[in-house]
Amino acid sequence: MELEHDPNDPTRKELSPLLKLALELGPLGVFFLFNSRGEQIAGAFPVLQVIGEPIFLATAAFMVAITISLTVSLWLTRRLPIMPLVSGVVVLVFGALTLWLHDELFIKLKPTIVNCLFGSVLLGGLFFGKALLGYVFDSAFKLTDEGWRKLTFRWGIFFFVLAAINEIVWRSFSTDFWVSFKVFGIMPITLVFTLTQLPLIQKYAITDEARDA
Repeated sequence: MELEHDPNDPTRKELSPLLKLALELGPLGVFFLFNSRGEQIAGAFPVLQVIGEPIFLATAAFMVAITISLTVSLWLTRRLPIMPLVSGVVVLVFGALTLWLHDELFIKLKPTIVNCLFGSVLLGGLFFGKALLGYVFDSAFKLTDEGWRKLTFRWGIFFFVLAAINEIVWRSFSTDFWVSFKVFGIMPITLVFTLTQLPLIQKYAITDEARDA
């Protein structure tokens, strides 16, 4: 078992973009489903009632789903995807604290901590000459080393913005609103940001002919 190879490593095994997206977003869908339908699910499976309110049931389901996602990714590629792995570890740690202390604060803090961690890792990686974002998007497109460095810097800043947004939302609105925003709000914001990066991606994209050369 290894961590991922460098983005432009020819021996690197890639998942299809759709499968990679499903593995990364699937646990979020499970989290939303169990939070919004927690009472019905607990009613259908009484053994789950011991976990408590829907947010705690959703937290437990989130932990199971992200563990399954990482396991499937490891089984398919024989390597651990770095950023989903980091996120998964934080989910398991803060999810366990949420269930143990029966306090939803910890699961609400998870996005803030993960985004700050990702931002710090990306910017810190650049400091040491590593454009780590290539490990995330390599299956979607190929960039020159300079392109990965610039894109990594922009995403590093963007992760800190997401952390600030999470803090504002969970401190200002209800838990149900926070869960809905986490699932349906963050993705559009991220999509819009990604679209704004298309000119940079096009500028530094490696063509098939260049890769063959």
